[in-house]
Amino acid sequence: MGGRTAIVAGAGIGGLAAGCALARRGWRVRVLERAEEIRPVGAGLGVAPNALRALDVLGLGDPARTRALRGGGGIRAASGRWLMRTDQDAVRRRFGDELVVLRRSDLVGLLAGALPESALRTGARVVSVAPGRAGRLAQVKVEGVDGGGSEVLEADLVVAADGIDSAVRRELFPRHPGPVHSGATCWRLLTRPEPPVGEAAEIWGRGHCAGIMPLRDGSVYAYLVAPAPEGGRAEGGERRALLEAFGDWCDPVPRVIESAPEEALIRGDLRWLATPLPEYHRGRVALLGDAAHAMLPYLGQGACQAIEDAVELAHAVGPGGSEGAGGSEASVNVPDALAAYSASRAPRANAVAAASARAERVTRMRSRAGAAVRDAGLAAASRITPAVFMRQFERTFGWEPPKD
Repeated sequence: MGGRTAIVAGAGIGGLAAGCALARRGWRVRVLERAEEIRPVGAGLGVAPNALRALDVLGLGDPARTRALRGGGGIRAASGRWLMRTDQDAVRRRFGDELVVLRRSDLVGLLAGALPESALRTGARVVSVAPGRAGRLAQVKVEGVDGGGSEVLEADLVVAADGIDSAVRRELFPRHPGPVHSGATCWRLLTRPEPPVGEAAEIWGRGHCAGIMPLRDGSVYAYLVAPAPEGGRAEGGERRALLEAFGDWCDPVPRVIESAPEEALIRGDLRWLATPLPEYHRGRVALLGDAAHAMLPYLGQGACQAIEDAVELAHAVGPGGSEGAGGSEASVNVPDALAAYSASRAPRANAVAAASARAERVTRMRSRAGAAVRDAGLAAASRITPAVFMRQFERTFGWEPPKD
């Protein structure tokens, strides 16, 4: 069987998107996931206009849109006062699409379902990679094969989508300091409070923030962020700790927490790559998603940037046809193509990561005076010049897929 081969390490959103994008370009793809089954990390996620355009390239934009609930929302103070209302029609007019929220498992299911049959292998852990310079193929050592064995696979292209603690990144960039803790922890959950929640909102307090996002099926995706030491756990239970921290906030925040059983709460420290990688490739190996540019969640762009990565990567390496088939190795040199991918993606994704860190300082303003000034400024800006507020998202939301 002809055609070029690609191995993708990791079956998160970025890895699955890369597998789909490369398969659509004619590559023979293997997606290797160390877990025994795909279990999406997290509960829900926002898909911004830039990521919807990327999903359109994969043929999944409209299916994602149909699974999302459309409606109003905005930003509120912890007291309940609206600081800014979101006008989805204005967002659509300005950016060509809207921002939708859906279950993370729905998006993972769409991506996994779009992979070629037998492309996904679970229980297979990538332990080392040789980048394959000077005309040689990349080599990938995989453990967990056939009930615990190991093997070395060769590929024209390797995509490292193995997350924030990427083993491939550590191997290729051994001097990089890796992820750092932001000083905060995020709890995520899916629940179904009664009565149902009507509007989406992000709620800002002092050092804390929460997001309440109704979903199409009547359930709610919520996230709650508070200062916490890295690796900590609540002695009396996470639900109790959240009620102590957010119990006096406006409805529906306490009600959503109370409706969630303890086992529904997913606690995760917020870490990011504060030191950007200088590039996203070595030889025939490309880094993608959190492995390349793990970012804080305050702009909701982590998964969105990973999907962009996948689309631009597949475009850069070209068709996967066999030698002499129009998309041959002779016409598209993989290491050179990955250098172009890196030159395109690193400045953009690193800039989004830096912007997310700046947004964190505003969202989680700790001082009483600072939070008061922040809230007053946001409320005034949204009333007087809402277009100015939206303008800050133009560079992020305005991305367009590359054209052949």
